[in-house]
Amino acid sequence: MPNTLPIISNQVARRVFLERHGLCAPPRRKLTDQGLLEMIRSLGFVQVDSINTVARAHHMILFARNQTYRPAQLTRLLERERALFEHWTHDASIIPVEYYPYWRYRFERDRTMLLKRWRKARHEGFEEIFDEILAKIGRNGPTMARDIGSQRKTGRGWWDWHPEKTALEFHWRTGNLAISGRDGFQKIYDLAENVIPSRNLSERVEEGAFVDWACRSALKRLGFATSGEIAAFWDIVTPAEASAWCENALGAGRLNEVLVENCGDRRPTKSFAFPDLPLRCAELSAPLDRLRVLSPFDPMIRDRKRCLRLFGFDYRIEIFVPAPKRQYGYYVFPLLEGDRFVGRINMKHDSGALSVSNLWLEDGMKLGKGRVAALEAELDRHRRFVDADRVTFNCAFP
Repeated sequence: MPNTLPIISNQVARRVFLERHGLCAPPRRKLTDQGLLEMIRSLGFVQVDSINTVARAHHMILFARNQTYRPAQLTRLLERERALFEHWTHDASIIPVEYYPYWRYRFERDRTMLLKRWRKARHEGFEEIFDEILAKIGRNGPTMARDIGSQRKTGRGWWDWHPEKTALEFHWRTGNLAISGRDGFQKIYDLAENVIPSRNLSERVEEGAFVDWACRSALKRLGFATSGEIAAFWDIVTPAEASAWCENALGAGRLNEVLVENCGDRRPTKSFAFPDLPLRCAELSAPLDRLRVLSPFDPMIRDRKRCLRLFGFDYRIEIFVPAPKRQYGYYVFPLLEGDRFVGRINMKHDSGALSVSNLWLEDGMKLGKGRVAALEAELDRHRRFVDADRVTFNCAFP
């Protein structure tokens, strides 16, 4: 029986994905604090990460979309205006505060999971001090782990937490505490009622409405997706819940099935989409042709399998790969040009210089004069962003 599902071409699918990830907006338009908040709402969240070879991941994600962005804007929204909060999606992230009521389900679901996991992986004794930790913060106010931590460690390397740090993280992950700010990159914990605006803290959402919001808002930001991709977007509903939501919405006519063409000879992917997707596809403009450096944690490439299918770009971060086994390097940045990935670059901000140590082009890509000029312009944008005084090259262009 011949296929009768609508087909979304690979070129259109790329453009949909770029548009949904904020990479089609004018990058030079002056970004106000309200504009930044709208950008984060449109993305859904911005991942936070501690690695800082050029700038931290959340700043690079936002700068890639608007070159007038400055980190002080994010700090104001997060720590003064309380328009954003920090919590967990697939990883630590900055999230619009109006979504906080939905995270109550995340808090409850994490409670049992974390207790079970951390009893094995963390230092014993953290459960016995739960009440003590909350009481201390209630008395003393905003607190960092170093202010109350003992020296009892597990010897487990990166996640070597003392019991007090484990208790703080558990209370944060389950909603008793919130992050009121950061000192450098270290979290400052406070009682949730002192950080989250009262209207968001007190709002309650029924479970059915929570699942509907999580799935609907994920698909809105993805454009088209399998049920598994929908579940993975926020990582707050289960694959089974997302699958059931898709089937119910499909039966009620609120979703359609489409075939999305993939890059190269990969088979099309059957996906779910809202009925208005074909109309929106017809209204898409061509992607901006500028060359951009993306963070390794950019939402465009977070789903590595989807990125490979749509763009033919096989990317992984190698920070946990032993140095002799790395194909490229510890922290290598993808290079996006228009609607395709053209290469990757290894660079670092150090001693006043933005230093490029290596550059790799994807198969079939050439480094002509136009692309060299585009790369130099992008590197100079990053130089100014991180307040470096020069760009240096410790490698030869391929």
